[in-house]
Amino acid sequence: MHENAKKNRGLVVGITGASGSAYGVKLVQTLLDLGFTVHLVISNAGWRVLKEELGWETTDREAALRKHLRETAGNWVYHPIADIGASIASGSFLAMGMIIMPCSMGTLSSIANGASDNLMTRAADVMMKEGRPLVLVPRETPLHAIHLENMLKLARLGVRLIPAMPAFYFGPKTIDDLVAFLVGKVLDNLNIEHALFKRWGDHDEQPGE
Repeated sequence: MHENAKKNRGLVVGITGASGSAYGVKLVQTLLDLGFTVHLVISNAGWRVLKEELGWETTDREAALRKHLRETAGNWVYHPIADIGASIASGSFLAMGMIIMPCSMGTLSSIANGASDNLMTRAADVMMKEGRPLVLVPRETPLHAIHLENMLKLARLGVRLIPAMPAFYFGPKTIDDLVAFLVGKVLDNLNIEHALFKRWGDHDEQPGE
């Protein structure tokens, strides 16, 4: 098992209805490959985007997850978004942190204004009140003043904001490369080791050459 997973208490991952569901799926698959337990929450709009963007059959949601989240070293637990009494809704549930990827502006606004009206926003509120890492990956363009004000409010509270902005310095060849880069940046912010992209300064030369 990956060294990070040995001390694992589980990570919470949220997927909303913002475009970019491939990011969330890649994140979950990577965490599972590394041996983590993933507590997964998907909004109703998030399920629609999984269907529209990735072609998932979402009539039976748990069956869809079993089909697309292949067997790995880790485990996943699915929590319906309406289950406000789920384990992750309580601060007594020990979790390493939470990532919402992608994060819609609606979800971001709810978190910024303390509107814990579903399991995803409640779990995010728990991370903030317990002082645990919360990483949001907003995906929207252009941004208006309310979006920016909500992000500034969260940043001042210690929430990590990693916009879904691709990079090109590492020489991506495919869309999968761009998705993996952003997932890697998220994992970097949680100090989780990975090999999802080539870092700036990495090269194939041997020492002394």
